[in-house]
Amino acid sequence: MVRGVYAPADVRTDHELRCRAVALVAPPTAVITGASALTIHGVPLLEAGDPVHVLVPPDQRFTLGRDVVVHRRRSASGESAPWGDARLATPRRAVLDLLLGRPVLEAVPLLDVVLRNGLLGPEDVDAVLAGRSDMGIVVARESAGLADGRAESRPESWTRVVLVLGGLDPEPQLVIRDEAGFVARVDLAFAAERVAVEYDGEHHGESSWLRTDRQRLDRLRRAGWVVVFVTKADLYLPQRELVARVRGALLARA
Repeated sequence: MVRGVYAPADVRTDHELRCRAVALVAPPTAVITGASALTIHGVPLLEAGDPVHVLVPPDQRFTLGRDVVVHRRRSASGESAPWGDARLATPRRAVLDLLLGRPVLEAVPLLDVVLRNGLLGPEDVDAVLAGRSDMGIVVARESAGLADGRAESRPESWTRVVLVLGGLDPEPQLVIRDEAGFVARVDLAFAAERVAVEYDGEHHGESSWLRTDRQRLDRLRRAGWVVVFVTKADLYLPQRELVARVRGALLARA
């Protein structure tokens, strides 16, 4: 489970159980926060084996190796509530710790999941960040400004942010229609140029998806659209290559 805490082999392990295990060995001042708290609040950000995010006061000594990520920051009363053997951050406090210290391309896809889930709205996130001077708050505000709850996957969010930071302005989840009616809803779209950008996940290689995807692509092409596909491999390439590829498609259509 975690260092010093064990569970029977037949117990189903999820991230919440992992958090409860950490709570058993954490100091009384510890607060389960960030992505861990949001997962407990119902936003599926972390898996069973992911490290638990814990908030402790700046002068508190606490470590548990790879089992935890420790955030040393001050928290106010009312930002957490009793939760078993520890405390659980409120959704607003958890979002603050989710954003602080994370680069934009890591933070925005996570925040998009929170917004899509409906646990908080953009105005809640803005209120959390307003007036604060924490280390990393400027980047956190940039991430909040780029977030969009319409995203349906983290790779889609990542792709959108890369394009926006590259000077492009795609529209998420655009519904495309032709004379016969509904054609497709694409991940990202440049409607004026009729260029779509789609994240092609691993499941799209399965035979059951392949035929449907080909039919969908054929209809998009007949409707006058060009599709730029993004794959998992693109996530590890220089971001300028993806921006250049999409920009090239736009210029070709213009």
